[in-house]
Amino acid sequence: MNNQILQNFVWPNNFLWGSATAAAQIEGAAHSDGKEDSIWDAFARVPGAIAGGDHLETAVDHYHRYAEDVSLMQKIGLDSYRFSTSWARVVPGGRTVNHKGLDFYSRLVDELLGAGILPWLTLYHWDLPQALEERGGWANRETAYKFVEYAEAVYEKLGDRVSHWTTFNEPLCSSLIGYAAGEHAPGRQEPRAALAAVHHQHLAHGMAASRLRSLGAQELGITLNLTNAVPNDPTDPVDLEAARRIDALWNRMYLDPILLGSYPQDLLEDVKDYGLDELILEGDLELINQPIDFLGVNHYHDDNVSGHELTKDEPEAEVPTESPMSSPFVGSEYVTFPSRNLPRTAMGWEVNPAGLRTLLNRLKSDYPNLPALYITENGAAYEDSVESDGSVADTERTDYIMSHIAEVAAAVGDGVDIRGYFVWSLLDNFEWAWGYEKRFGIVRVDYETQERTIKNSGLAYANLIEQSRTL
Repeated sequence: MNNQILQNFVWPNNFLWGSATAAAQIEGAAHSDGKEDSIWDAFARVPGAIAGGDHLETAVDHYHRYAEDVSLMQKIGLDSYRFSTSWARVVPGGRTVNHKGLDFYSRLVDELLGAGILPWLTLYHWDLPQALEERGGWANRETAYKFVEYAEAVYEKLGDRVSHWTTFNEPLCSSLIGYAAGEHAPGRQEPRAALAAVHHQHLAHGMAASRLRSLGAQELGITLNLTNAVPNDPTDPVDLEAARRIDALWNRMYLDPILLGSYPQDLLEDVKDYGLDELILEGDLELINQPIDFLGVNHYHDDNVSGHELTKDEPEAEVPTESPMSSPFVGSEYVTFPSRNLPRTAMGWEVNPAGLRTLLNRLKSDYPNLPALYITENGAAYEDSVESDGSVADTERTDYIMSHIAEVAAAVGDGVDIRGYFVWSLLDNFEWAWGYEKRFGIVRVDYETQERTIKNSGLAYANLIEQSRTL
């Protein structure tokens, strides 16, 4: 049914088909040409922090193989490539600009433009210079001002050729999961620091967006990972309250300051013991609430939410901790996530494509000033099967991608202003705390040889892109 829908659907004019990556996950060359530690380089040296003891030193060697990777993008037929610049490469240690680092991104941009591919640049995909973390990291308000200096340096080098600028990717992960849960770099378990990181990243976004606009940036936005918080029992007030809390923490804590210029009042009440309101200085919300041209939406799965405790014998259920120090849900430590009868990816995430359409319509309904939307990440990790002829059969990933694109088409039909779709990820890569165990790529990477092979999912995506251009 999905294939039939997609075969006949007429996409909006100039709809962008793309794929995405992040610097820390693919570049390697972790200490080459002036680059110094990011928080992820340092975190990878912490025993037990990364599955398999993996690190970022080589990753998939995109730093040296970028031309080959751009050629693969061209073969797939991508209109645009969403990549990030590494703060630790551009301004190592948060000190002075490293021109060799900027030169790499300049070469990459030229290669993309030469291939007819639109560069879509993200300034922050989680790789804070470790030296800035040692001065407090995102819990330190000064880091927001350092971010603006870094943004200026990147724009000065690339602003003549890059038109699309994303300030932050998924600030939820680089604040709550990095500073409260401790599962991501920098590995801290400090709820107050986590909320400080949220606010200071919002502040950095607003100040950088304003500065880049003044310098002449054409298209400015931010990318948020958003979910549907689904009450396990929609008739149970306890589950409804749990879903409200997660919606406040995972969605509205990011959407509302950026789009409406205020934090949700129920959120402020939820986290009143952690001091978020004390961090908001006069004028901050006005700085954060800058006009943006697009909102990037990252969506992989819904979250089925309950306020009731789970038992440890429930299969695939996430058993909650009673310690706020180890929970990413600051202010919602007792929320649980029961399993539903849905298929799951290799990450253990539910597969429910209709949730993406629900989310997109919710954004349209709840935010009258909503800018244009782009699906900036959507994809799945599965085990690949390498066939005897070298091809890579990944039927589950193909089905996941196509079924979600069909829901994007449905949302476009509903009247949601969606202007592009970027599959995550172009390449298999360093999957953060999972190391190299989980593969999201539509291009397989042999980690021993660095050989690239377009998977069947990538070929299917290429066919869809080609087909969309003929209707």
